[in-house]
Amino acid sequence: MALARVLVICSLWMIPQIVQAGDWPQILGPHRNGIADGEKLASSWPATGPETVWKQSVGSGLAGVAVAAGTVYIFDRNGDNEQLAAVDALTGKPRWKPVTWPSSYQDAIAGDDGPRAIPVVQGDRVYAYGAAGTLACINTKDGKIAWSRNLVTDYQADLGYFGAGSTPLVEGKTIIVNVGGQKSQAGVVGLSAETGKELWKSVPDAASYSSPVAVTIDGTRHILVITRLKLVSLDPSNGKVRFEFPFGKRGPTVNGANPVVVKDCVLATASYGIGATFAKIAKDHADPLWDGDEILSSQYTTSVLQGAYLYGIDGRQDQGTASLKCFDPVTRKVAWTEDGFGMATLILADNKLVCMKTDGTLTLVAASPKAYQELATAKLFNNTCRGLPALAKGLLYVRDTQTLKCFDLRPGK
Repeated sequence: MALARVLVICSLWMIPQIVQAGDWPQILGPHRNGIADGEKLASSWPATGPETVWKQSVGSGLAGVAVAAGTVYIFDRNGDNEQLAAVDALTGKPRWKPVTWPSSYQDAIAGDDGPRAIPVVQGDRVYAYGAAGTLACINTKDGKIAWSRNLVTDYQADLGYFGAGSTPLVEGKTIIVNVGGQKSQAGVVGLSAETGKELWKSVPDAASYSSPVAVTIDGTRHILVITRLKLVSLDPSNGKVRFEFPFGKRGPTVNGANPVVVKDCVLATASYGIGATFAKIAKDHADPLWDGDEILSSQYTTSVLQGAYLYGIDGRQDQGTASLKCFDPVTRKVAWTEDGFGMATLILADNKLVCMKTDGTLTLVAASPKAYQELATAKLFNNTCRGLPALAKGLLYVRDTQTLKCFDLRPGK
């Protein structure tokens, strides 16, 4: 899936990642864009909400789950250890004993000391990046660690406001991590997915909580990374910078939403007075088309695209109220706004928006630019839900501060 140094490797990397239908193997699904392909969802629920298939207690952490080949991967913290568990997607029964490693991370701001980054499943390996900077590669068949290393220590990175929290990207045979090693000129690193050894390092930037995405435009492969203060495009074969432009600002701010690709353009957004930037991508440069905070200033929610329209959350969880917006990023025309909607994470499936609000409410909204149309809503949790949900084969997996639940969103249920 990347441009490689030789033709043979290039041909292999340009093959899309093989994902089983209904898998959710990484942050924001198969394509890292919040879109669930081929799903069929009910358009309404009983008054009690969708059926709970199973549930189980979880430790601390803000990481959602990954789902691949009938297995759910749960990444949390128990005592002084981070742990990765694998359970059956339909029953919640364990596949193997959780694998653990020490973590001393402490968070004085968010009040949570667990992992933030969602596991990434690629073939027979699953990669987990902990809050203290430990990146572990685990065999999906038996739960044994193939390799691990602490990237924060190795690259002299700063843990930022909330620890390490950018989900790595597997691109061909390379795993790319938004590390933030300013002192070591390793803001972003490319490691061998097989061994963990460094292949390249790039840009002297601090890390963000946004996760890298990959896109091919006019035959050129780009790894788009939002760092602490910029958006940068890297050549995945060697980490060389294709282009970059400023994004973010100094002070108590966070870049949390992923870059969103709209044809040959990219949208970056953040709150804290930063707003959004929409830029056209070329091979070795990007041309900003507009920027500002009058349309979208999303604290950490990644917008989802359907047709010409983006659906996104405008606002912050910790200040005021947030709205749900539908807008055309090219014309900057806002189709509709639902004020007071609340902070939520979004999944697009079956022409519907699956909106998991931080207050524990699940709301189903028609994905249409004509008007805001709420299809169903239910209170699923009494505690805060900040972890990104996963949708696989009609089942929604979401956690609050204490419990992971699996809900059945399929038609006829």
